[in-house]
Amino acid sequence: MKKKWIVIPSLLLLSVIGAAATVPLWRPVADRVWPQPEVIVDSAMRTKTVDTLVARLNSHYVFPDKAKQIETVLRQRQQAGKYDGITDGKQLAMQLTDDLHGVARDLHMTVGFSPRPVPPDRVGPPPETKAEWERQAPFVARVMARFSNLGVEKVDHLAPRIGYLQLSGFPPHFLMLEKYAAAMDELADTDGLIVDLRDNGGGGPQTVALLVSYFVDGRTRLNDIWDRETGASIQHWTLDKLDGKRYGGKKPVMILVGPDTMSAGEDFAYTMQALKRATVIGEPTWGGAHPARPFRLGEHFYAVIPSRRTISPITNSNWEGTGVIPDIAAKPDQALEMARDLLQRRLQGGAALAAAGQ
Repeated sequence: MKKKWIVIPSLLLLSVIGAAATVPLWRPVADRVWPQPEVIVDSAMRTKTVDTLVARLNSHYVFPDKAKQIETVLRQRQQAGKYDGITDGKQLAMQLTDDLHGVARDLHMTVGFSPRPVPPDRVGPPPETKAEWERQAPFVARVMARFSNLGVEKVDHLAPRIGYLQLSGFPPHFLMLEKYAAAMDELADTDGLIVDLRDNGGGGPQTVALLVSYFVDGRTRLNDIWDRETGASIQHWTLDKLDGKRYGGKKPVMILVGPDTMSAGEDFAYTMQALKRATVIGEPTWGGAHPARPFRLGEHFYAVIPSRRTISPITNSNWEGTGVIPDIAAKPDQALEMARDLLQRRLQGGAALAAAGQ
């Protein structure tokens, strides 16, 4: 399966503004803009990288028993000299990632390399409001947030009664309050909606809860998230108050998915499907359900480690490893046309029934 290091500008924004890491996107922006300095990985750097990786996994990985199994494998391969000849940082990161996945096929978990210094780990909780974020965020992140579409790629009417919402990511919820309100206000006059997540790289669960809130009529419990570091589960509920017009819990919704639907994109599709609030159309999604964050391993290496686990109160499970299984199978390039046709027929059928009832 291909690794998405650079996807689209809105997902690049996700990596800059510090949203929960989703796929291996968390790399300094400068690496993609300016020439990269040459870094030769020596024995000391390799040893520190492996040692720190083991310590971070044992402290933070959502499955402690798997962390111990990974430690055993990494130590065996370290002692056998498997890493000794690797002087290229990207190659070492890829090898370590492959070794992690050989034990735990957790798609969020990865090791990365940056020719420029990796910033320190985040200290304290992430920002919860736009004002907090603006005080903490780098200048480049604030500029990108101001001019980016923030993952809302397209808001349209495919027909007078059918709306279309294309989302490429789920940036932090406090940045999306106005964006989602504007989009949903524009779509409020439609009788059915298609939400396109076929190229969605993920983001934050709070943003998923915000968007789902537009599609229910009352307060609804969504997914619970268990945190290994606290040992506690936090229930995620829909919001009672929204800035935009609520779409409501009755009008039909179709969600388009595929292999490039990842993480929070899967969360939205899985949750709406479990609530029986949407029909999911396409191919099985990526299959990563464990929220993760980056940890510094040294000056040039970092690891994205899942430390939390999503649990649906409806299914008592999640989509890790399997992906979201569509209700209706369709090739990704055919899913939109199929959804539009199904929705059109459903709306016409509903109109006919209403007329007959009169």
